[in-house]
Amino acid sequence: MAYPSPVDSAVGDALDRLETLSPLVGNTPLAAIDFTYRGTPRTLYAKLESMNFTGSVKDRMALHVLRRGYEDGLLEPGGRIVEATSGNTGISFAAFGGALGHPVTIFMPDWMSRERMDLLRSLGADIELVSESDGGFLGSIERAEELGQRVVGCFLPRQFSNEHNAEAHELATGPEIVAQLRATSDRRGGPDAFVAGVGTGGTVMGVGRHLRALRRDVMVHPIQPANSPTLSTGHKVGRHRIQGISDDFIPPIVDLDYLDGVISIDDGDAILMAQALARTLGLAVGISSGANFLGALVAQERLGSDAIVATVFADSNKKYLSTDLVRTEPSRVDFLSPGVKLARYRVLPRRWYP
Repeated sequence: MAYPSPVDSAVGDALDRLETLSPLVGNTPLAAIDFTYRGTPRTLYAKLESMNFTGSVKDRMALHVLRRGYEDGLLEPGGRIVEATSGNTGISFAAFGGALGHPVTIFMPDWMSRERMDLLRSLGADIELVSESDGGFLGSIERAEELGQRVVGCFLPRQFSNEHNAEAHELATGPEIVAQLRATSDRRGGPDAFVAGVGTGGTVMGVGRHLRALRRDVMVHPIQPANSPTLSTGHKVGRHRIQGISDDFIPPIVDLDYLDGVISIDDGDAILMAQALARTLGLAVGISSGANFLGALVAQERLGSDAIVATVFADSNKKYLSTDLVRTEPSRVDFLSPGVKLARYRVLPRRWYP
């Protein structure tokens, strides 16, 4: 009779503990947002990802990457988790790491919001801030890799290049969207289009793969800030205020040839839209969610006002209260948000899918 080794037993215990956390992640509500755009009635659909464990879409990826890390033998019980992040991913790993008994070290650019840094510290993570002169996002990744080489037993999730990032959304977020839309009276085989801002690109790539397995004609658009069009140029250009997307490079897991055209949204327009969602509907979302709403509107404009377009509201406004999200933002004649008149939203229930 074969007996499990102590290592196998410890990994099994860690996986069991991880699975007790899985009900806290995913199966988020889908909001059907009714509005008019330049007088024409519209509806867009958005997953409310602030309902996840730490309040962001990154919980999906973090939990799945940790599960795969245990299963593949790359993450050992008690091993240090080391990641480079703009904030939400680090918060997710810090929370899950604490729950699973892992110390966590986070490298992040020093221009991220104060709330992100305070949340990481409150969760017990060690934070290493990297200035723009020291490399910013790319410098954060380099330093995470260096620490991983120096310290035995480190686990580096490598969110920007880890295909398990996209897999998390292919296996869960995409199927959830389809199941929730099918529960309504007039929906077919999922949305006509899906859009999402690109931080790592995991959401748009993973959801896109699931949707295209069902419908070849579905449009899948990545979103970037017009102020810093990294996806269009291949490198950092300018500055922007949509934290969490458009870092200094195109992430390795993003295949622009697989995706449809990049949609560019001005960060001021995104701020105005996020403010309107909060003040008019009580949907207190972050700046990237404002960009995602407007990106979904652009996709719908191209397909027709009755097209079914879905996106994600990646997180809440709580990590942006020290940013321009809560300040007066000037409008411009070329912005989309002034033409949007929000009416109401209907919550499509969380549905457990096969």
